[in-house]
Amino acid sequence: MEYRTVAQLDDAIVGWLANLPRDIDIVAGIPRSGLLVANLLALHLNIPMTDVAGLLEGRVIQSGARFKGSDPRKFLSTPRHVLVVDDSVCSGNAMQKVRSQLAAAALPHRLSFAAVYMAPEARLDGHVDMYREIVSMPRVFEWNLMHGTVLANSCMDIDGVLCLDPTDEENDDSHEYLRFLRDTPALLLPSAPVGWLVTSRLEKYRAQTMEWLARHKVRFGELRMMQYPDMAARRAAKAYAQFKADIYLETGAWLFIESDPAVAVQIAQLCGKSVFCTETREMLAPGDSPSPARRASPPQEPALSAALRATARAMRQRLRGAYRRS
Repeated sequence: MEYRTVAQLDDAIVGWLANLPRDIDIVAGIPRSGLLVANLLALHLNIPMTDVAGLLEGRVIQSGARFKGSDPRKFLSTPRHVLVVDDSVCSGNAMQKVRSQLAAAALPHRLSFAAVYMAPEARLDGHVDMYREIVSMPRVFEWNLMHGTVLANSCMDIDGVLCLDPTDEENDDSHEYLRFLRDTPALLLPSAPVGWLVTSRLEKYRAQTMEWLARHKVRFGELRMMQYPDMAARRAAKAYAQFKADIYLETGAWLFIESDPAVAVQIAQLCGKSVFCTETREMLAPGDSPSPARRASPPQEPALSAALRATARAMRQRLRGAYRRS
C-alpha cells in the first residue's frame, strides 16, 4: 500500500518548484484535495490562488499581506497563465471533466494542468501537462484516508479509531462498559463504506455496537468481534493481534487501520502487509516500529497522590460528559 503524508506532499511540491514554469500568475485548485496543493504552491511561489469555480467567475481568494500583486478583485480581468492543479490523477476522469469545463468557458487565460501524484497507467494519457511523482495503486493519502474508496477493501478497528477507548473505570465488563458502548464520543468517522470492522469487543456486545454505528451513520460490510465469554477470558488469551491478522488475511483486504501502535506492528508482521496506525499517523510495513516521538506516553496516574487521582478522574468524567452533550 502506497501512502503519502501532508508533510511528504509539501516536500514533493518544494522539490517540484524548479521544474514548474516560472511565469505562472495564479494557481487554481480542483476541489477538494487540489485546493491543498494550490494553497501550498501559492504560498511557496507567493502568487494568488483560486478554485475552478473562482476561475470561471473571475475571482481569486483574498491574499494576505505577503502578496503584493494587483487588486485581487481585478486580477483575472486580463489574460493570465493559470496552473490548474490536483493532488493526484488515477483514472483521469476528474481532470478531464475540469479540462472540458474550462475549454467550454473559452477563458482568455493560458491554462496548464498538473498533478503532484500520477498513477503509472495514467501518465501517458495526456491528462496533465506535468506531474511530480509516479505513485502506484493501491494508494492512500493522509488527507483523505477516512473518505476514499480504499475503505471498501479495508479492515478497521473500532475503539481508538471510530470512538474513544474506554477508560479503566469504564472497562469493567458490566454497567460502566455498557454506558461506554452507548455514549462514547465519535472520533474518526468514515464518509465512505468500510469493508470490515474488526474489533476486540466481545460478540455479546454486538447489539450495542450496532446501535452506536447506526446512530453515527457508519457504513460497513461486516462486523467481526471476538468470541470469548467475558473480558477475563479475552485478556487471558492475549490474542488481539492474531485475531485481527487472521481476518486481514482471510478477507484479502488491502489495508488494516488500527489504533494501537503495538498491535499494529504485530498485525503487519503476522500478515506481511501494511497497517495504518491512527495513533501515530503512520503506515507501518512488516518490520517497522512506530515513531518513538509519537508514541511517547504521558506520566502515569499511579505516580500521583490519591487525592490528585480522584481529581483527575472527576475532571476526565466532566470532560467526557461535555463532549457527549456537544
